[in-house]
Amino acid sequence: MPRQVTSVFKRFGNAIREFTIAQRTVAIIGVAVLVLGIAALSMWVTKPAFTPLFSGLSGEDANSIVEQLRTDGVEYELADGGATILVPEASVYDERIKSASAGLPTSSTGGYSLLDTMGVTSSEFQQSVTYKRALEGELAKTIGALDGVKMASVQLAIPEDSVFVSQKNDPTASVFVETQNGVTLSNDQVQAIVHLTSASIDGMTAADVAVVDSTGTVLSAVGVGATGGADQQASDYETRVRSAVQAMLDKVVGAGNATVVVAADMSYESAERVEESFTSPTEALALNESVDTETYSGTGGSAAGVLGSDTAAVADGATDGTFSSESTTRNNAVNKVTENRTIPAGAITRQTVSVAVDADAAANLNVADITSLVTSAAGIDAVRGDAVTVEVMAFDTTGAAAAAAALKAAADAAAAARFAEILRVSVITAGIVITLVVSLILYARRSRRQSRESVEIGDLTAMQNALGEATVPLSVTSSAGSLFLDNPTDTPTKIIPTVKFVPTDTDLRRAEIDSLAQSDPRSTAEFLRGLMDDRQRA
Repeated sequence: MPRQVTSVFKRFGNAIREFTIAQRTVAIIGVAVLVLGIAALSMWVTKPAFTPLFSGLSGEDANSIVEQLRTDGVEYELADGGATILVPEASVYDERIKSASAGLPTSSTGGYSLLDTMGVTSSEFQQSVTYKRALEGELAKTIGALDGVKMASVQLAIPEDSVFVSQKNDPTASVFVETQNGVTLSNDQVQAIVHLTSASIDGMTAADVAVVDSTGTVLSAVGVGATGGADQQASDYETRVRSAVQAMLDKVVGAGNATVVVAADMSYESAERVEESFTSPTEALALNESVDTETYSGTGGSAAGVLGSDTAAVADGATDGTFSSESTTRNNAVNKVTENRTIPAGAITRQTVSVAVDADAAANLNVADITSLVTSAAGIDAVRGDAVTVEVMAFDTTGAAAAAAALKAAADAAAAARFAEILRVSVITAGIVITLVVSLILYARRSRRQSRESVEIGDLTAMQNALGEATVPLSVTSSAGSLFLDNPTDTPTKIIPTVKFVPTDTDLRRAEIDSLAQSDPRSTAEFLRGLMDDRQRA
C-alpha cells in the first residue's frame, strides 16, 4: 500500500482515538443512519414494480396460481386477504397467458359456462336446474362488479309452469352482498341491484327482490322494496329546501342571523288512477242512422149490442180509421280519452317551514316581506295545507361566543403544540449539526497540526546529503587573503583547490522549508496560517 494512503489511515485512526464518548456516539449514529439510508435506497431502487395479475380470486384459484408462479420462479405478493396477486410488471402478460392456457382462474360461480358441460342425455329437471344456476352465476358476477361490492350470491325461486295451476306465483330472488372494508352501500346502489335482478327474470318485479348484506342488515325486503329509502328521500327533500331558504336569508339578514327548519310529510304509498273522459265532436257525421215508420188504415164495423130488456138499440153504421208512427235511431261518434296515471311513493302531502330571525339583524326589515320570500323559495302550496312561520326574536349568542372562544383556544393550543414540536425538532437537528460541525473542525485542526509536525526523514536525509556534497570554487585576489566567487567569464589569477561547504542547522531547516513549500504549497500555507493563529491567541 502506498505510503501516502497509509499515512491518511493512520491520521484518521489517531483522530478517532482522540474523540470523546459523545463525539464517538454521534459519529456511530451518523454512520449507522447513512448505511441504513443507502441500504433502503438501494432496496427501493432495485425492487421491481408490482402489478396486479388477478384480483377477486377464490381460495382455490389463488392457490393454483401461486403454485404456478412458484414453478415459474416468479416473485409475487398477496393483497386483499389473498384475493389479489401482484407480480413484477415485466411478467404480467406472460403469466396471464400461462394461466389462461392452464384454465386459471376457474369460474367458481359458473354462469352460462355451466351449459357447455351439460350432456345430451340430461333430463328436463337437470336442464332447468342448470339453467337456474347459470342465471344465478351471471347475476352474482354482475353485482360483484359494482364499486364497493366484494362478493355477491344470488338465489332464485322460479315457479314451474304447469297446466294444472290456475294462478301462477311470481318469481322471487334473494341477493347476499359482502361489501369491502369500510364501505356501505347507498340507497341508489341497492336500487340498482334490485332493478338489475328483477329485470333479468321474466315476471319478476322490484318488490320481489330481497337484498341482505354481510352484517345481516336487510337492505330490501320482498313486498316492501328498499328499506330506508323513503326516510332518506324525505331527509334529502328537507335538506334541499332548507339550504335554498337559508342561502337566501344569509344574503338578506347576514350569515348566522337566521335559522330555518323544514318538515315535510310524504306519502309512502303508490297508486294507479284510471280516468275516462267523453267529448262530443263538432260537425261530425253520425256513425249510423235508422228510421222506423208504422202506418195503419181501414174501415171498422159497428159494435153489436147485447140483447136484453135494458139495452138500448144502437144505430147501425161503419167508421174509417188511420194510424202512423215514426222513430229515428242515430249513433254519433264520441271522443273517449282513457288516462292511466301511476302515482309513485314519495309525494309531498304537506310541509311546514319555520324561520327565526335575529331581532338586531331584522330591525329595518318587514316580516311580511320575509314571509313572502320564504313562501316562494320553499314552494309552499296553500291548497295542500302548507304553512310558513317567521318570527323575529333575540338570539342567545352566549353559546356561540363560548364555542368561538373554545375553538380559538383549541387553535392556539394546536399552534403552540406545533411550534413546540418544530422547536424540539429544530433543537435536536441543530444539536446534531453543531456536533458534526465541531467534530469536523476538531478533526481538521488535528489533521493540520499533524501535517505541520510530521517530517519525512527520507526527504530530510536526502536533502542534507545533497547540501553536504555541494562545493564552491574560490580564488585568492590579494595577499590579504580575501576570497570571492570565481566568475567563469574572468580568468582568475590563481585557482586554489575547492573547499567542501558544511551547512549549518539553520541552512538545513531553510532548505527543508523551501523543499516542502515547492512540493506541497497547500500544506505550507496551512502551516503558516496555524502559526499566525497561535501567535494571535498568545
